[in-house]
Amino acid sequence: MMKVGIVGCGAIGTILARAIEDEMDNVCLGALNDIVARRAELLSASLKSRPPVLNLDGLVGRSDLVVECACKDSVGDVVSAALDKKKDVLVMSVSGLIDYPDIFEFAREKGCVIYVPSGAIAGIDGLKAAKSDGIASVVLTTTKPKEGLAGAPYIARNKIDLSAIRKKTLIFEGDVFAAIRGFPGNVNVSATLALAGIGPGKTRVRIVVDPESRTNCHEVKITGDFGEITARTKNVPCPDNPKTSYLAALSLVAKIKDIAGNVNVGT
Repeated sequence: MMKVGIVGCGAIGTILARAIEDEMDNVCLGALNDIVARRAELLSASLKSRPPVLNLDGLVGRSDLVVECACKDSVGDVVSAALDKKKDVLVMSVSGLIDYPDIFEFAREKGCVIYVPSGAIAGIDGLKAAKSDGIASVVLTTTKPKEGLAGAPYIARNKIDLSAIRKKTLIFEGDVFAAIRGFPGNVNVSATLALAGIGPGKTRVRIVVDPESRTNCHEVKITGDFGEITARTKNVPCPDNPKTSYLAALSLVAKIKDIAGNVNVGT
């Protein structure tokens, strides 16, 4: 029985906790943690297993796999705490890993695995396969409704009035480093592409606002010696968090099932 500790009890952490209880016979909840302790306590109270709410060190100690579902700023602390105790860790706030390029070598030294789910996009399998024979370009175009981008630092810094946008509008274009700085809560998929492919400096990101859209759309175009891949994913937002695609939560659930199981399909 694999014990999973969940750090971050918002929309994605809640979906995972309930899926573990309802869908996974060989996985159980070891502990919960959230910067807002009351949120973790409420989630625990809603679950049959009533997992304990612990600080980060306590959660790591009770877990076989530590799952980060919190935010970009928490990634360094969560991953370091897990690796220090030689525990595998899964990261949902993938953009946080870009800030710690040495963390992967640290994981190798500890004999641990850092898992990164595909998240809210399709095409990661093809990108990983194509990387072995040369990739010329990776371009991500993310289209979101206005509410999905509200509060982003780039929006505030450039004084963009989202309410005034009446038609589909490109508001950002740059590399993954710039995208993460400007939209830390919106472009985890770009960091996943960068880690799987040609890196954050060469992976291009375009962000489009569509006032008519009610979904988050990610289109990935990959070119190289292998040919060309175009993968377009249209996601509905998480019911409790419009900035997060529901598919990202489902991807996490599927990844946990793969880790705990004995069959792994895809690259």
